[in-house]
Amino acid sequence: MKLILAIVSNDDSSAVVSALNSNSFQVTKLATTGGFLSLGNTTFIVGCEDELVDKAIELIGSESKRRTEVAPAATSFMSGDFSPMPVEVTVGGATIFVLNVDQFLKL
Repeated sequence: MKLILAIVSNDDSSAVVSALNSNSFQVTKLATTGGFLSLGNTTFIVGCEDELVDKAIELIGSESKRRTEVAPAATSFMSGDFSPMPVEVTVGGATIFVLNVDQFLKL
């Protein structure tokens, strides 16, 4: 058995959970915040049998697309002043961890 932790953008979370649920995956959904841009994310926890891991990853990947957005960023000048300068950043996609499960209990 495996435990999948998938971190996706809030913009993609509804589509990801729908895809997983419609393919009989049971999902726990957690609201999380990213550290770099402090944007809202959703972390999904999915337990599944080893042979279903690739299918779950495929579903998550198909619904969480990378895209470019313009975001303000603080740039430091030599005087120490900060000025917001827009920069292009890549958002979306998914960060996925697959962990071995030694024991599963449902009480």
